[in-house]
Amino acid sequence: MATSDSGKKSVRQAEARRVFNVRRLRAMKDAIKRIAGFVHNEDKKGAEEILPKAYKAIDKATKSGILKKNTADRRKAKLTRDIVGMK
Repeated sequence: MATSDSGKKSVRQAEARRVFNVRRLRAMKDAIKRIAGFVHNEDKKGAEEILPKAYKAIDKATKSGILKKNTADRRKAKLTRDIVGMK
């Protein structure tokens, strides 16, 4: 545990950032899992409705530094590819 005032403040800041980052990451993963469920059940309409929400969650995670840009682009491309590839 930190002993100086600045060290204690740094610990508080790190915890607040961690909570925020976990929330962003969880929102992104939940959106991706929902689309995966629709793809598994071959519900193209449902997956297409959720796709913009997933894009938004991925973009927010990228903006806050949780994901790198290429990783985010790759995930969005995979989601789109999975939906387009359905019957």
